[in-house]
Amino acid sequence: MKTLLFAALSLAVAPLAAGDSVHDFKVKNIQGEEVDLSSYKGKVLLIVNVASKCGATPQYDPLQSLHAKYADQGLVVLGFPANNFGGQEPGTEAEIAEFCTTKYSVEFPMFSKVSVKGDDKAPLFVYLTSAENPDKQGDIGWNFEKFLVGKDGKLIRRFGTRTKPDDDGLVAAVETALKE
Repeated sequence: MKTLLFAALSLAVAPLAAGDSVHDFKVKNIQGEEVDLSSYKGKVLLIVNVASKCGATPQYDPLQSLHAKYADQGLVVLGFPANNFGGQEPGTEAEIAEFCTTKYSVEFPMFSKVSVKGDDKAPLFVYLTSAENPDKQGDIGWNFEKFLVGKDGKLIRRFGTRTKPDDDGLVAAVETALKE
């Protein structure tokens, strides 16, 4: 029984091996269409777990500004709605899309609602929170945590909720990643 359980666990974590990257995942966009994240090879990504009814929700504005300012240089912000923290993303994908475009004029790619913690954590977020570097590991603490991913699909750095998208340190990290 132990051998069978160990084999099952090994298979479950196999996709998270050191050689893997964000580019190895497929996710659904907010319209429900499958998106292969390998289509972002060569781009710098800022992956953010977002919510519509959170004190940090106004971060949509600087996220959109950051996306617009650096898009021509290869930055793409990716928004992943999550309802894990205080039920602050209760809407449907259609409601979330409407909210983001109407209230914040979001033009960066938005994806279907996912779980970013717990037993049902989306595989992409399992990968992002299981980074090889211990400084980048661990559960997401709240909405609007940001994961800066390099052109190779590897996690460069994490920024917590309190670090706003227009923070000098975050902007400097984005600019450095775009030059690499």
